[in-house]
Formats: sequence, C-alpha cells, structure tokens
Amino acid sequence: MDIKNLDDSLSVSGQLEIHHVGLLAQHGVKALICNRPDDEGSGQANFAEIIQEAEKFGIATAYLPVTQGPVSDEDSHAFGKLLTEMPKPVHAYCRSGTRSTTLWALHQGDQGVPLIKIAAKAKQAGYDMSGVAARIAEKDPSCPPTQYDIVIVGAGAAGIATAASLRARDTELSIVLVDPADVHYYQPGWTLVGAGVFTQAKTAKTMASLIPEEVDWIKSAVTAFDPDHNMVILEGCRPLRYQRLVIACGLKLDWEAIPGLAETLGRNGVTSNYRFDLAPYTWKLVQELKGGRALFTQPPMPIKCAGAPQKAMYLSADYWKKQGRLANIDVEFYNAGAVLFGVADYVPALMAYIEQYDAALNFGYRLTAIDGDTRTAWFEHTSENGDTQTLTRKFDMIHVCPPQTAPDFIRASSLTDDAGWVDVDPHTLRHKHYANIWALGDVSNSPNAKTAAAARKQAPVVANNILADTGLMSYRTAHYDGYGSCPLTVERGKIVLAEFGYGGKLLPSMPWLINGKKPSRLAWILKEHLLPPIYWQGMLKGREWLVSPTNYETED
Repeated sequence: MDIKNLDDSLSVSGQLEIHHVGLLAQHGVKALICNRPDDEGSGQANFAEIIQEAEKFGIATAYLPVTQGPVSDEDSHAFGKLLTEMPKPVHAYCRSGTRSTTLWALHQGDQGVPLIKIAAKAKQAGYDMSGVAARIAEKDPSCPPTQYDIVIVGAGAAGIATAASLRARDTELSIVLVDPADVHYYQPGWTLVGAGVFTQAKTAKTMASLIPEEVDWIKSAVTAFDPDHNMVILEGCRPLRYQRLVIACGLKLDWEAIPGLAETLGRNGVTSNYRFDLAPYTWKLVQELKGGRALFTQPPMPIKCAGAPQKAMYLSADYWKKQGRLANIDVEFYNAGAVLFGVADYVPALMAYIEQYDAALNFGYRLTAIDGDTRTAWFEHTSENGDTQTLTRKFDMIHVCPPQTAPDFIRASSLTDDAGWVDVDPHTLRHKHYANIWALGDVSNSPNAKTAAAARKQAPVVANNILADTGLMSYRTAHYDGYGSCPLTVERGKIVLAEFGYGGKLLPSMPWLINGKKPSRLAWILKEHLLPPIYWQGMLKGREWLVSPTNYETED
C-alpha cells in the first residue's frame, strides 16, 4: 500500500485490501473515506468488509462513491463536510487515489487555498491537479477567460526579447506578457556593481518602459497551468487562454535552503551579487576588508551564470592586490562541483589568476549552514568515493551563491522533467509533450549555460519556430546550438570571454578580434561599455544583432 500525505490531516491511496486497515491504524488513522464504488473492478474488497475490519480498530468510516469521470461539485462539498466532521487524521481511497485527491483539491479551492499550494501538494504526492486548478478558476463568473494568440509567462530578458522578436516578424499577433514585477533588472551588471564599476541605477529600469509596443502586459503572478485546455491560471483564479504558450519565467534563488543565510544577508559580512540590493554591500565589504578570511561559494549546478561566484572572487582579490592587502587576506573558493569551469579550454587562463591571487580551491564542498553573528560557515564535503564530512570555517567576509531551482508554480505543474525544469527539445526549445508550448531562458532544461547571452540567442529561435508552427515561415524550424557566454572578469580591465555551445564546443562571436581563451582588454570594453546598450536597445527591442537564426531544418 502506497500512502500519500496531502496534508497533516489527510492521506490518500489506491484500493485498500482488508489487511491494510490494521496498517493504517498503526499509522494513527482515525477515519476512512471510500471514494470507489463497490464492484467497480474485479477482486476489490467490498466496503462492507472494510467497515467490519475498521470497527476492530475503532476507525470511523464513510462511503462516498465517485464514478470514474468528472467529479461533481456536490461530491466535493460532501467530501469537505466529511473532512470537517470525521476524527483526524483521515485516509481516503479509490482505485488509484486520483478521485480522492481531486475531491480534496476542489474542497481546498472552495476554502480559498492558493492554487499553487494545492497543485504543489498534489504533485508531491504524485497527482496532477492542473485540470482541477482550471476548473476552480472557471467557477468564478466575475473572471471570464481572456484569450491571446501568444501568452508569454515572464517579462525578464528572455520573455521581453521573445515578445519583441515576435512583433518584429508579425505585427498582427495578439501577445501578452505576464509578470508581477514593477522593475526589470540587467542582472549581468550586478557583478560590476559588486566591484564598484557600475552603480545600481545602471542595472534597473521600469517594466512599463520596456514592454514592446502593441504587446499587452498583465501584472500578475501565475499560479497554475492547464496545458490540456490551453490555459494559464493567474493569481485570484483568473483564467487566461492561449493558442501558443512561451514560458520564460527564470528561476528561483533558494536562500532558505541554507539554514541561517536569509537571516544574515546584508550584514555580518554576508553578501551576494545575485541580489540587486546586496551587490553594493559586496563592494563595501571589499573596500573595508584589511585582513582576515574571505570565502566565496558555489552550489551544485544548475545555476544562472555559473562563472559569477568566481567573478566576485577575482575582482575582490584584484582590488586587494592593488591596495597591497592581499598578503593579509586568505581567499578561499568552495565549489560543490568538481572543476573550476565546465569548459576546459578556459581553465588554464583562470588558473593563472588563481595562482596570482593565491586563492585556495576546494572542490566538492557545499555550503550547508551559516551563522552570521559568529561569522561561521559549515560545508559538507563529498569525496570521490561518496564519503561525506563537515568542515567549519570562520570568515570575515563571505560571498554566497544560493542553490537554485525552477519557480514553485513551475515545479508544481505537469510541464517539467524529473528535476523540475520545463522539459523541452534542446534544439527547437519546443516542449516535448505539448506541441504549442515553448520555453527558454533559465527555466528550461536545455543543457546550456543559464546566461543572458543564451536567452539572447534563444529568443529569435523561439519566435521563428512559433511562426513556423503557424505556417507563416514555410515550415522551416530554426535550431538553437546551445550558445552561451560568460565574460569572466579576472581583473578590473581584463576578461576571459568564454563563449561555447552544447558539448563545450567553442563558439566565439568575434574570433578575429578577441581570443576568448586569454584575458583581454577588448573583452572588458565589450562587457562594460557595449553589452548594456546591446541588451537594452538591441535584445529587448527585437534587434537580433549576431543572433538572428540561420540554422534551419525542413520539416516533413
């Protein structure tokens, strides 16, 4: 018997056998609800037999049979009434547990529980309630569904760029961007904010100023998807229908995954360039540190901009060296991975700087807890044979890169792979199971580096392929080659410009001008002076400089 807990007071399962009742009693179950009609399947225990066995253990019982097919509102109301009246905890069962979970989900919706919580709990138990989420939304007559040709979830770099590329190709499409944020950030600039090169203001603009012309913007969060009915559910149970869906909502920085971290961020020497408000604190700490120990951490992959944790280390150490302080500061890098950088061609240039800054490299170390008041960090080290041990390190400054996951409403949906990322073909960026859905940027499971440069290359591919799907591009499908770029700021004024695609293949944009495997002043000029306007005035405006899709494959 596979018991699945939906909350503290209710568990569900498939069909019970007589001997299961005693096992449930051992788990503390006080009441049973049967949601499967007797004689629905051959060999199933009759409910009268279940009652007889339950009486031996003092377990209350209720019979609320639901035939296979749509669950009625009357049934969900009756189920909710039983949950209210019966002793807790309750166990409900049917053939597979799906009907019982559906009854619970509808009752939860009636109680005003957020859809994202309902869907997440159900998925954790192994049940997809996306259709139920849409049904809950459609119950509200004050929120009739709105429909667009294309709904884009997320108005970050990938979302706005895709909308702009679509508008540049077809001005007749009805397109909407869905995002609750008021401010749009140029996140690649935060590394330079943390080094005193950029100001915060240079990395932020109002969202309203960036939405492409003739593209609508719904300032709302998404709570659920119903891909079988082409529907997105917004907060407040507002349904939004689409012909085609683009998911570009980025990822979640999981600060809470490291005990003690969230409470001490921005003080006690604990900082991160992964947050707009903290990058200036990084620069403050770097300027003020005269001696002691500076730690820099990197969690398990995948993360956005995998080079960012070491960029912070290089720029900090460069400043300390130029100030004559480096000899008094122990620089230590703790990487949960096994290598300094995933593309081996760039490692020699990086190692030269590791040696120059006398930085200690520690591979296989994952930050597990932090105490800001005592300035203590704990790491779990996993050896090559799988053994683990805990390392405790005091610090004067620590730059943290948090663990990262897909957003909660994505992980609770039916659109993901086993790791929780949106499941797409890595070349077309089309969903593997839903032909009218695409995903790009940090939220997809395509095995490229999660960088703004990747999104800049992906957006035109997705725009092209959506129009190809409509027949407007002669059915020619563009392919994404996995391109990503990581300008590794090894010192102020020089960059190792890593550009690569799937399989670590080098894909330099300007090989005649910049040798990406060596530190370059020209690459720094590109990062500091050219990439920001390319982002604001090119990528977000649908101008596909150097990234217009050219690799096509004719579909049969």
